[in-house]
Amino acid sequence: MIKSRAEKAMKHQKISLTHDAIHNEVFDMSDPGTGKTPVRIWAFASRRRRFGGCLLVLAPRSLLRATWVHDFTKFAPDLKVSVATASTRDKALAIKADVYITNHDAVKHLIKMPKEWFEKFSDLVVDESTAYKHHTSQRSRAIAKLAHMRFGAKPVFKHKALLSATPTSNGICDIWHQVYLLDGGKALGQNFFGFRNTVCTPTQVGRNANAVHWRDKDGAEEAVFGLINHMVIRHRFQDCVDIPTTHIYTVEYELEEKQRKAYNTMQTQQLLLLSKTKVTAIHAASVATKLLQISSGAVYDGTGKYVIVDKGRYEMLIEMASVRKHPLVLFYWQHQRDLLAAEAKKAGLNFCIFDGNTTDFERNQMVTNYQANKYDLMLGHPQTVAHGLTLTEGTTILWSGPTYNLEWWLQANRRQARIGQKYKTEVITLIAPNTIEQQVYNICANKDARMGNLLDLFQS
Repeated sequence: MIKSRAEKAMKHQKISLTHDAIHNEVFDMSDPGTGKTPVRIWAFASRRRRFGGCLLVLAPRSLLRATWVHDFTKFAPDLKVSVATASTRDKALAIKADVYITNHDAVKHLIKMPKEWFEKFSDLVVDESTAYKHHTSQRSRAIAKLAHMRFGAKPVFKHKALLSATPTSNGICDIWHQVYLLDGGKALGQNFFGFRNTVCTPTQVGRNANAVHWRDKDGAEEAVFGLINHMVIRHRFQDCVDIPTTHIYTVEYELEEKQRKAYNTMQTQQLLLLSKTKVTAIHAASVATKLLQISSGAVYDGTGKYVIVDKGRYEMLIEMASVRKHPLVLFYWQHQRDLLAAEAKKAGLNFCIFDGNTTDFERNQMVTNYQANKYDLMLGHPQTVAHGLTLTEGTTILWSGPTYNLEWWLQANRRQARIGQKYKTEVITLIAPNTIEQQVYNICANKDARMGNLLDLFQS
């Protein structure tokens, strides 16, 4: 007998379960930390007891075991789970199981599976569904075929659920393909360009005729809300979970003289000569990128190599980490990893590095050790650490600099402010005054405000 343990669900999770029970197409936009994963597990376990069927879960690689396997073991231990990674995919998919969990890119492999393989399925869950927001990407085309696969008039997946707390991080157009995966275009139309023309206005941003930026029209959020409200469930973290507050603020870092000179040179002349490396910026976007690189301490050339401009920022970040309650998370950008690790080692901090090179086994071990307070510091790349992990033993998140990526920003800042957190938490971003960093930070905040306009319409 399969046990779902759904009796332990919180009030807002029971509301989600009720919504799930009466809708075959569900878009869960609840905030990070509200327990979306257990809801999906309980809902599937309940359906399987009554009707049979198997579940396919598509999720970020970092969440396959750390979140999904962990939660299946905790909330539905009698279900047999098979995890398919790139190295074990064929064997894992051939195993007889109740649940198959694999990463987002695996859809390109799944659509090549024989049709008989899909006969056992009834449910599809896509975690962090913004991975498929670009309708023209290879994996988005693949998941569209997978999601709408049929046996004659009968759909393979009778019940589909998407999970994302940041469904429109770059604008309202992000949501079209996600909704299309659920209903095949019934709500928002079958043509992306028709949808975009309806909800956005084109603005010329360059001399090239194709240099167009599409801006959300006033009232676009309300219009979309009216069309997809029936499938959406959303709970705000602060309405569901009573934990201490999170304080989000910035700390200034003054650029060193050499660094400021390099920054000003790039800003005014669009040309920088460092050591023997020549770096050029031929348009505004490139200049902005180079300015961010310089202010963060290093600049890249065209081959992917970088030159260190200044190490002061890294020293300041490790000093800040040293004097705060351990453990804590420090989010870094690519060139900063080794320099931060060197400074952490010099400061005598016990740390780990969590990025795209970390194996699944190492990921699980690092999270376990972090929660057991065996680290002073986790150095993490936001693309890898931002989603799904529970790091409630810590109370501080440090950002080495701002990011344009609203999804990373919002998700990463919820790693510690989650169910189980007993103390006040803080999120600190290092900002160099009188640089583009402040503008980037503000842009991200404005994106958050725009997305909030839509999400606020979906409050349960």
